[in-house]
Amino acid sequence: MSATKKTPAWKLLWNLICYKPKLYIIDTFFWILIMGLPAIPGLIIREFFDSLTGEAQFGLTPLAWIALLLALNLGHIGTIFAGRLTKTQHRFIMSSLLRRNLLERLLNNPNAQPVTVNSGVEKSVSQGEIISYFREDAQQIEDNVAWISELLGEGIFAVLSLVILLSVNVQMTLFVFLPLVGMIGIIQQVENRIKRYRKASREATEKVTGILGEIFSSVQAIKVAGAEKDVLDHFRTLNDKRREVMVRDSLLNAMLDSVFQNMVNLGTGLTLVLASVLIQSQNSQLTVGDFALFIYNLSFVTGFFNSLGRFMALYKQTEVSFERMTALLSGATADTLVAKNQLYLNNLRDGLRRAVGDRKQPLSPLEQPQRQKSDKPDDMANAYRLQLLTISNLTYHYPGTNQGITDISFQLQRGSLTVITGRIGSGKTTLLRVLLGLLSKQSGAIYWNGCLVEDPANFFVPPRSAYTPQIPQLFSYSLRENILLGLEKTDSEIEKALKMSVFEQDLAAMNEKMETLVGAKGVRLSGGQLQRLAAARMFVRKPELMVFDDLSSALDVETELALWSRIFNNKIEEENWMPTCLVVSHRRSVLRRADKIILLKAGKIAAQGKLDEIISKGEELNF
Repeated sequence: MSATKKTPAWKLLWNLICYKPKLYIIDTFFWILIMGLPAIPGLIIREFFDSLTGEAQFGLTPLAWIALLLALNLGHIGTIFAGRLTKTQHRFIMSSLLRRNLLERLLNNPNAQPVTVNSGVEKSVSQGEIISYFREDAQQIEDNVAWISELLGEGIFAVLSLVILLSVNVQMTLFVFLPLVGMIGIIQQVENRIKRYRKASREATEKVTGILGEIFSSVQAIKVAGAEKDVLDHFRTLNDKRREVMVRDSLLNAMLDSVFQNMVNLGTGLTLVLASVLIQSQNSQLTVGDFALFIYNLSFVTGFFNSLGRFMALYKQTEVSFERMTALLSGATADTLVAKNQLYLNNLRDGLRRAVGDRKQPLSPLEQPQRQKSDKPDDMANAYRLQLLTISNLTYHYPGTNQGITDISFQLQRGSLTVITGRIGSGKTTLLRVLLGLLSKQSGAIYWNGCLVEDPANFFVPPRSAYTPQIPQLFSYSLRENILLGLEKTDSEIEKALKMSVFEQDLAAMNEKMETLVGAKGVRLSGGQLQRLAAARMFVRKPELMVFDDLSSALDVETELALWSRIFNNKIEEENWMPTCLVVSHRRSVLRRADKIILLKAGKIAAQGKLDEIISKGEELNF
């Protein structure tokens, strides 16, 4: 059973409303005014017509009533403009909170594992497919929240209009409720179909966005394989299926809107027929002005019934969106989506600083030295620096297999270079990912300066640790932005990091220098440039622990030797920064430099020590 069934959609919507109650009240107030101001002209219209027949209760002329009506309508127009400002802000904040909470949950998942959804059957989803959750489903819920305030405003004046209708004629007013009974019956009959069609349309959209993401990320592979036609045919097939289910969903919505509108019109017609009979009756006291007032206010009541029917259909579709987004939360409840969290919309960078400062959770012993105030910054830094990293019996096996790592134990001393090596499939990358929390360890422990690291995923981040994978991820921005990623550093610091990564000659050949755009995923850079730019991104942060997963795989021997030489020379030049390096590599030049080599075989440590010690044990290092 999904978490959404345990938490009703109406409760989740209520929690969203309570996130910014003042803004919601202001939004509702304006909508009440927007709906209420048009109700006053009904009284003016009655007095206008009664003044023409000599039955007016006030002594104003018809022209005076017309002038008053125009002034009221101008005020209504101004209220609409003011109301749209609050409405837009309220809608944006509601959808932003949903997307922020969903994104936070996804980022907290181990990102070395595929994102999965659990909606009865667990399946993995691509980044392209996830877009539909952030776009269509968040938009659907945003629409539902906005409709609540609008429906509330309409409902208030529908009640007031109903009172006016009852004061005019009770018998005619009873006919107004005929459409409401029919709407409720229709919604109950088609409830399952509404949800089924909406779910199918969302899943079809998800598949289309998913294949788009895969096509854009695999353009080169598609061209090399000559599979352009097959890929486009598959894409066309998915679009045809999406069009079919989207048309079905849209057709059902259009049919429901048409039925609701026609039912309202039918009820209005019956009411008008009854009114004409009563006016012709000699015993009736219904005047022309009363009839005009009744007809004017009748539209508010019937309009509310029409909106109520559409809202009930919208609510069923919103349930689908909550179910889909909850299925993406990997076991978390639907309340996670609407949890109250700060949205730093004005200044993101300042907001992040405040978020760190406002953290209310107790600090672990590892974090406390960094957060304590001290008159001597160096004292705080010394207390927090890595002296000894201990890995004890670390174990992780991929689900359903025996592949992974088993009982891995070793230590890293401050300033040392440790190289992990072994054949393909021996568990080198898995070991790094488990250590950094990108894969959740199944057993074992990690100690930083003797203190247990309980949450590696959130602990091994800059400035404690930095990681460069085999294929670094870059964004379609400039070199500077890819290096900093929001960090504040001077040009001299950036240039120093680029020099350490042996990138200065590449930079000199670029016309735009650090403002050069790298393209999507760094497509404008070579494999070696990608790795060295990712290394510069590490160096500029000066982490205590630097983890490289086969950094030299795309580098020539000369460039690699220069890179490692600059890293170790920098340790001597900068007294305040002496990083510890954990590296996956097969290069002899790196193995010779290593203070310790860890040889993996089938996910276990076969030997560890210096190069000569491992060779003396008869271990083969030619991979």
